[in-house]
Amino acid sequence: MTEQAILDAAARLEAGALVAFPTETVYGLGADAENPAAVAAIYAAKGRPQDHPVIVHVAPGADLDYWAADVPDEARKLAQAFWPGPLTMIVKRHAHIPDAVSGGQDTVGIRCPSHPVAMALLAAFKGGKGGVAAPSANKFGNVSPTTAQHVQDEFDEEFGAGDITVLDGGSSQVGIESTIVDLSRLATHGPVLLRPGHIGAAEIAAVIGAMPAAPDAAAPRASGTLESHYAPKAPVALADTARLPGLLTTLAGRGRRVAVIRYSPMLVQASAQELLPNDPAGYAFGLYAALRTMDRADVELILVETPPQHDTWLGINDRLRRAAFGSAGIIDRFLAN
Repeated sequence: MTEQAILDAAARLEAGALVAFPTETVYGLGADAENPAAVAAIYAAKGRPQDHPVIVHVAPGADLDYWAADVPDEARKLAQAFWPGPLTMIVKRHAHIPDAVSGGQDTVGIRCPSHPVAMALLAAFKGGKGGVAAPSANKFGNVSPTTAQHVQDEFDEEFGAGDITVLDGGSSQVGIESTIVDLSRLATHGPVLLRPGHIGAAEIAAVIGAMPAAPDAAAPRASGTLESHYAPKAPVALADTARLPGLLTTLAGRGRRVAVIRYSPMLVQASAQELLPNDPAGYAFGLYAALRTMDRADVELILVETPPQHDTWLGINDRLRRAAFGSAGIIDRFLAN
């Protein structure tokens, strides 16, 4: 990635255009967070509901007080511990920050990414003083992109019109979206884990001295927390390790075209398959690319070996649960026919 490419992309952001860029989690579709028209262009390109907030990405050393009406000590401690890195903090939005980034809420999600291309872009944009609103660079509800090619696959029509610039920074190192912790209601609810990710609740608790609670009904809306999300076009279902080989054999015997994503070393009968590492970091790195590859295999179902239920796999299990939400009961329907 050349310095000129970074400067050109920063100039496009300042002009109100969209720029897709790599972060360590997934690729983001970015716009000037203080330009409501530019933020609206993100929503239009993605087909994103207007009340679903986006995350504001800032450069290292950014002034949190510029973005937040109130910055609790817990936020400063977490920023010092985990930024740049895959942690988003929800805080009260400063009055001068447009509510376009927060889906109309009085809160805002802020993150400082660690990918070198993202950091260079944020440093160049408005001299490092600006913020880039950026959800994942895909059509709303689809599998998040972890390469520049994935972004191009999502927005081929927009690329034809030249509406979106893409910075290619290779594969995203983490592979699933950032952890989101709500710090906007500490006095009444304490910290709340809205979305699990690479940084776990125990790691957050070790810094701020309080274990984040599970989401409650009054929690702020946050990116990637709808029940159905991260889904390929083909239905997704999960199956336990012991059940997987027999289930695949039965479905194949009924003429069903089934792809499988697994981490266990076993022989299985499938139309297509991906073997991912059996450690959470390696699995997360390859998950979205595997879902996209299996989705191109012309199958009726993507069957995923249920991952371990240990806390270190919480973010992965969260993404797979949401990917499979819209396909509930599909295995039983296939077996009944």
